[in-house]
Amino acid sequence: MDADLEHLLFIYALQNAVKHDGIPKSGTVLGTVLGKHPEFRSRAREIGPLAEKAIAEVAAMSRPDRKSLLAEIAPELLDELNETHERSRELPALLGAENGVVMRFAPNPSGPLHLGHARASILNDYYVRRYGGRYVLRIEDTDPRRVDPEAYAMVQEDIEWLGLGITDIVYQSDRLDVYYDWCRKLIEIGGAYVCVCEAERFRELKLKGKACPCRDQTVEGNLELWQRMLDGEFYEGDVTVRVKTDLTHPDPAMRDYSAMRIVNAPLHPRVDATVFPLMNFSVAVDDHLLGITHVIRGKDHIANTGRQRYIFDYFGWKQPVYYHYGRMGISGVVLSTSSMREGIKSGVYTGWDDIHLGTMRAIARRGIQPEAVRNAMIDIGIGETDITFSWENLYSRNKELVDPKANRYFFVPDPVEVDVEGAPRHEARAALHPNDPSRGVRTLVTAGRVLVPKADIEGKSMVRLKDLYNVGIMWEGDAPRVSYAGDLLEDARRVKAPIIQWLPADAKLPCILHRQDGDLEGFCEPLVAGEVDNVVQFERIGFARIDSVDGGRVSAYFAHR
Repeated sequence: MDADLEHLLFIYALQNAVKHDGIPKSGTVLGTVLGKHPEFRSRAREIGPLAEKAIAEVAAMSRPDRKSLLAEIAPELLDELNETHERSRELPALLGAENGVVMRFAPNPSGPLHLGHARASILNDYYVRRYGGRYVLRIEDTDPRRVDPEAYAMVQEDIEWLGLGITDIVYQSDRLDVYYDWCRKLIEIGGAYVCVCEAERFRELKLKGKACPCRDQTVEGNLELWQRMLDGEFYEGDVTVRVKTDLTHPDPAMRDYSAMRIVNAPLHPRVDATVFPLMNFSVAVDDHLLGITHVIRGKDHIANTGRQRYIFDYFGWKQPVYYHYGRMGISGVVLSTSSMREGIKSGVYTGWDDIHLGTMRAIARRGIQPEAVRNAMIDIGIGETDITFSWENLYSRNKELVDPKANRYFFVPDPVEVDVEGAPRHEARAALHPNDPSRGVRTLVTAGRVLVPKADIEGKSMVRLKDLYNVGIMWEGDAPRVSYAGDLLEDARRVKAPIIQWLPADAKLPCILHRQDGDLEGFCEPLVAGEVDNVVQFERIGFARIDSVDGGRVSAYFAHR
């Protein structure tokens, strides 16, 4: 126990020295240790001299050596110094939101939700919670070519995981008659016409800012063509309903855009229909009829906002207040739904929760908490500046949540089995959590035959097996000869011997740690088998979610350090 206490005093003295680039006071070090390890408070009086001793050792070291040693023996404490624990800030107020809001999240059911969806859904959820009101989930499924029947359930599951406060659920495929009715009304007031021009011919005219011949069709003629569309007399590509806009608009894409079209294949999984609205028409109609007060979405929708305003203006509807946030670049994971689907079909990815993907279920499988995703997205906010998504911030946010809960265990990757010559039988007692003595300890018993990480002993003449004892290493070519070198932590510290993980050779479970940059094979403590679905910390490696235990083999997914 004294050896463990001396080690704690030393590493916290070392951390303080690195943090302040100076020599800490014994009271500061003592306060840190007793605050994080209350089990030692009854011994506060006798700890003082030990703290002075630790500080003297730190004072004798050079500044570069302090940092390098801290990185070697307690990297988690160095990580603490590098972390920025920004609190979730209050986002800017919304114009006209004082009496409550009606917001919406409108995914397409083409696959599960990913990090891009998370930003939109969480920011809207934030403001509904802030101001009160309704939060509408609108499933935009009016393009049969972009509908995956399985995605309906996946979207709902991901929303539940994120904890969004959805109050209303609307499926656009259930509202086709509503869109048909309003399309007819738009034709009747002269705001739309039915175009039978070939697509390429219309494109040529549009680029020149010229009207196609169909634009001057009478209301009666347009209504007749519209009814023929509904009656199934046309096929895909033959006809479309266009909204009359400004043919001189500087953006050709804004000129007489399509509102309704025919889709013959594939068949829609929920409705028997061939006439479907395009996004800008159905969204404008729904935003009005559902009473949406504020719309928060990416600035890639700015042009769509302009298109939708034509519909509002034609009908004299009050427009929502629009906010467009900057683009968010996300590296390191796949976000394209089509690429994900093809990769799953070809076997490149194991499924929608493959850790190389940016889906919510892939994030969850790694042990990232939904609250961490929420906090990271609120940190980003609704600013118009383009940004790059910070994985480091997400991991920092997640660490805040999992660190107090995650039990600690040893994991030995790429192990070497060695006999420690002259070693006594020893029972190591390691805390399940360093800041929560109520959880108890793990007991590791060995008579000298242990597993150690190959990389941690290569080139070393001495190492300390954490919570156990020191071992000396003699090298005979590539073969290590390992011998017992005493129990005293200060002996290891004197020669800057690294403290490494280990396992008894006869008390271990095979374990594979899945990482984005490649799997890590090794062994872990048998107690890990009881942590399925929990996040643990493999000491000196990082946090991981225990996914399964099959045939005595542990499968875990790496989250972050």
